[in-house]
Amino acid sequence: MSVHAIDRLCYDIAHEPGTLERLRADPRRELADRPLTADERDELLRGDVAALYRRGAHPVLLVRLAAFRVLGLDPALYAARIRAAEPRFSVPEPPERE
Repeated sequence: MSVHAIDRLCYDIAHEPGTLERLRADPRRELADRPLTADERDELLRGDVAALYRRGAHPVLLVRLAAFRVLGLDPALYAARIRAAEPRFSVPEPPERE
């Protein structure tokens, strides 16, 4: 298991120049260059944050996948999926914009 590699990817999206662009342009290639298992790569490519959380990935880092809208995630989908893994994560719905 390479939980650190999952957390590092989430960190790098915000802090390492080029990571976000590479992930958006070719997610399979960006993930292939990281020390992840095949299952972890599949979970990332599916945006399966529930499975990643159960592996031990940190939810504060995982939320960056939704914040930057990569791997098919957005804030609402992230909230629904992370609650499936951990019901105590009660994420309020964002207010509607006028």
